[in-house]
Amino acid sequence: MAEFVEVLRHLSAAQKPAKGVSLYTRFVNRPAGRVLAALAYQMGATPNQLTVLGALFTFPALAAVALLPPSPRMAVCVGAALAVGFVLDSADGQLARGQRSGSPSGEWLDHVLDCVKIVALHLVVLVSFYRFFTLPSPVWLLAPMVFQLAAVVIFFAGILTEKLKRRTPGEVPPGSPPALRSVLLLPVDYGLTCLSFLFLGSQDVFLAVYCALLLAHVVFLAAFLVKWFRELR
Repeated sequence: MAEFVEVLRHLSAAQKPAKGVSLYTRFVNRPAGRVLAALAYQMGATPNQLTVLGALFTFPALAAVALLPPSPRMAVCVGAALAVGFVLDSADGQLARGQRSGSPSGEWLDHVLDCVKIVALHLVVLVSFYRFFTLPSPVWLLAPMVFQLAAVVIFFAGILTEKLKRRTPGEVPPGSPPALRSVLLLPVDYGLTCLSFLFLGSQDVFLAVYCALLLAHVVFLAAFLVKWFRELR
């Protein structure tokens, strides 16, 4: 037990800064990922193994959304599996930093699977809407497509901006206070999108929650693109 606590402290010291992340990532996903990373550290697992394990939680859950009629039990299983997959996505990076075993190939694998995950998530929602939902109008089928576009562009542009900043001199303009920013970023946290699937058993509730998150992503997409372009310029 003492060794496990020491590993947790070691991983905590190698944690990414809290700037630019939401309350969910900071206080739920990263701490849970740290626990799994510490267990993996003691077992001698590699970051890539955690990345693949996260995919094994995520993609079967997404397949269930496309293949099975929504029900409360299925919704809980899907939401829990997606949340665990997201925790493992945090754990692999923490383990890599703790072991000092990070590599370009590992980062590439992590980002590629993240991108596939984002695309697949909204694709299976589109399939579920078409197969199982009683929508007010076929126009609602556009919602997953727009959500997918906004989420993928935010993901790609965020990574690209981070990479370019490392080569761009100059100061970054100050942003919102960290506490306020953490609250404001909640609607575009992937973890919150995962938890929204807990409502999949109630079509009206899920549709309302999903579209609310969609609207937040569209608004934040515009804000992020302007902010990142100005920072790089």
